[in-house]
Amino acid sequence: MNFLTFKGGIHPPDSKSATSTKAIETMKAPKEVIIPLHQHIGAPCQPTVNPKDEVKVGQMIGEPQGFVSAPIHASVSGTVKEVAIKPIGGGRNVQCVVIESDGLDEIHPDIQPYGSIESMDEKQIIEMVQKAGMVGMGGATFPTHVKLSPPPEKPIETIIINGAECEPYLTADYRLMLEDPETLVLGLKIIMKSVGAKQGMIGIEANKKDAIDKVLKVIHEKEPIHVVALQTKYPQGAEKQLIEACTKRQVPSGGLPMDVGVVVNNVGSAYQIAKTYQTGMPLIERITTVTGSCIAEPKNLKVKIGTSIKELVEFCGGYTKTPGKIIFGGPMMGMAQDSDEYPIEKGTSGVLIFDENEAVIPDPVNCIRCSKCIEICPIYLMPVTISEYSLADRMPDAERYNALDCIECGSCSYICPSKRPLLQSIRVAKSTIMAERKKQEK
Repeated sequence: MNFLTFKGGIHPPDSKSATSTKAIETMKAPKEVIIPLHQHIGAPCQPTVNPKDEVKVGQMIGEPQGFVSAPIHASVSGTVKEVAIKPIGGGRNVQCVVIESDGLDEIHPDIQPYGSIESMDEKQIIEMVQKAGMVGMGGATFPTHVKLSPPPEKPIETIIINGAECEPYLTADYRLMLEDPETLVLGLKIIMKSVGAKQGMIGIEANKKDAIDKVLKVIHEKEPIHVVALQTKYPQGAEKQLIEACTKRQVPSGGLPMDVGVVVNNVGSAYQIAKTYQTGMPLIERITTVTGSCIAEPKNLKVKIGTSIKELVEFCGGYTKTPGKIIFGGPMMGMAQDSDEYPIEKGTSGVLIFDENEAVIPDPVNCIRCSKCIEICPIYLMPVTISEYSLADRMPDAERYNALDCIECGSCSYICPSKRPLLQSIRVAKSTIMAERKKQEK
């Protein structure tokens, strides 16, 4: 089997053994959920409920304010306790709907399965995806209906399902591919029909050969769908790198996948689209890997949106030692959190909890000009140069070296023998450049 890949990248330990053999468990709905009204890229939602209102599972509680937005739904049935600004992951203060569960999980009467997929046209499928509040569940949280609505001059030829799951520790997508490949493939077919794509691909890394075999068994020979076997390398699952490996096409600087006729969706997203079609249920739960040295029993959990980190940890047997770092997502691109009270969101692919010794960040020393960061950069950038301009507050120079093309994979910081703050300083440059652009536009 020929395993495809891209230029650059790194090979960190995958650290997946603690959960790779753990079947997905469904966690019981908590007594209370805190559901943020901004869980996606784009405009936040406005609440459609008030304190003391009764709500049911699947009921819309947050209405989108614009095309680049996604509705929010109740993940439990019960009573709205409050609608208020609360701190959530990433250091944000966001309006949230707090629901006290009645323990009944009563489904809203409007939740009904959709008809035959053959009877639905492209517009109806995209409307279904939009109503379901679908976003990228790999962590990017870009509203899916926007991805599936390219302008007419940019037709989509290929849909790629990202099954690489190249981040260390995370195994939620892997378990999905093993346990329910039929629903995953159905989701791909639905996405393909929504944009009129002629072919579908499912990219899976070589360290998941059993998942490759499982998915291959449910694809019929005459279907324009095939599995692309990928080298095990980080960041193989990054959108542009996945496109390059699967199609040999390169997304241009500042461009989008649609510029090369491709749309990429995460395994979890494709699966959820199929489940929504089958049941009518919007995105109210997700599969999340809970692992790390502080977790007694690492697991892959199907969990209600709005469940707190602390409740996930308790379901996994609690802490074995004092947490030193809590991360939403993977260790490379994930976001560190300062509390275990924060709720799980649509994009929370993992909850990693490490002890105090693992949380120590080494002090940086002077750059030794080894150029390793340049050799491994999957975007062909010069990370050390962009970083130096950022640290010197020379943002126009950082922009000239294409700082905005950085995908923030963290490969440069990982490989750097001097432990320079490459990723952190490039992020500062990107945010400063974008802020200046918005200022000039105004």
